[in-house]
Amino acid sequence: MTTAPPTAGDAPPAIARAIDRYVRHIALERGRSPHTVAAYRRDLHRYAAFVAGLGRDEPADITAADVSAFVIALREPGDGAAPVSASSVARMLSSVRGWHRFLLEEGILTLDVAADQKPPRQPKRLPKAISIAQVEALLEACVGDDPLMLRDRALLELLYATGARVSEAIDLNVDDVIGDDARVATAVRLFGKGRKQRIVPLGRFAQEALEAYLVRARPLFAPRGAATPALFLGARGGRLSRQSAWLVIRAAAERAHLDVELSPHTLRHSFATHLLEGGADVRVVQELLGHASVATTQIYTLVTADAVREAWALAHPRAR
Repeated sequence: MTTAPPTAGDAPPAIARAIDRYVRHIALERGRSPHTVAAYRRDLHRYAAFVAGLGRDEPADITAADVSAFVIALREPGDGAAPVSASSVARMLSSVRGWHRFLLEEGILTLDVAADQKPPRQPKRLPKAISIAQVEALLEACVGDDPLMLRDRALLELLYATGARVSEAIDLNVDDVIGDDARVATAVRLFGKGRKQRIVPLGRFAQEALEAYLVRARPLFAPRGAATPALFLGARGGRLSRQSAWLVIRAAAERAHLDVELSPHTLRHSFATHLLEGGADVRVVQELLGHASVATTQIYTLVTADAVREAWALAHPRAR
């Protein structure tokens, strides 16, 4: 019989203090983004509630069996509750392992009880990309001189032109737009995981859309809120939120009548897939995406390999 993780109750004070110390460490010393820091905090609060339910009051009270029980309870919650997906369990376990490792390194604990806990095996899922024609339809769904439409077109053109994560795009400041004497923008400075910086060029369509937004729309939004260096602004003058950016993508898809499943990463996946299909070197795509390892980028080659096999099967005289 398994025990579902508690969903209420505060963590024991000693464990809560240790979590706060670790969260400050990853925010200030390791430079993790606010989204990442918030995810770590949520994961560790859930873990703290679980071990508190087992009667653990201090970090030193937690055992390797407790860590294993936490993972099992996530996958087999009982009481009719839905199990947590393998990817979410892996993320939560990563947070837990990072916390225990930190406590060992800081001398708070003398043993890392989470070190040997392995995440559940995850099915390999290929990134979902849409076709070039579908991307063009999505972009053409943002037309007109309305300031919001100018902003939305600039945001979508930038996402597809650079392969930026949505969080990277909304974190852009005006000073991150790099231009020359002839154009407002020729490239953007993106900050990825761990605040790693990369410069990504902009094509003509993205340049023109960004210039139209900066000249004709952003000056109308800016006075409505407190002064901010943010590139993309909401209607009230503040920095555009991640949720609002996703709504922009979804609304454009509805106007374009795209009958495909979209996610906040759709344009990023499409950017990578279309570059590789066009003959770009995988290491160049790795740099543009901000991947630390080329192995992460190589998953996109599986997408294009499928397309090659399909074309061969349809066209080769000895395929059937």
